[in-house]
Amino acid sequence: MHSSSGYSVAVQRDFVAQHFLFGGDWGAENQRHSHHYRIEVQLEGAELDQHGYLVDIVDIETQLEALVSYYRDKTLNELPEFQGLNPSIEHLSRIFCDTFSSRISAKNITVITVKIWENEIAWASFRKERS
Repeated sequence: MHSSSGYSVAVQRDFVAQHFLFGGDWGAENQRHSHHYRIEVQLEGAELDQHGYLVDIVDIETQLEALVSYYRDKTLNELPEFQGLNPSIEHLSRIFCDTFSSRISAKNITVITVKIWENEIAWASFRKERS
């Protein structure tokens, strides 16, 4: 039985990247354009480690910065992980979450959520449970 109580730690970064959407008529979104993305990675777990941490926040920041650096100033459509996919914030949040999860080794993390804003009012997120 899973407990509903637990700890959360979150870190944010921002970056500018370009994309364009295809497969529908979305006006200006069909043309290459920039977004100033803001990303939040939230990690959850029921148990703290021997130091009283859910996860070392420096590790979160290091991995997050490495991933953000990979996407910064790129055109998302041109990256291999978006081959055949619209580079929506929904797809970006899933791809980012999966990659980030594979880089965080803390055993007590049970859920990772990545939330990405493409402007001040619109965001999408992807939540991944880890066993």
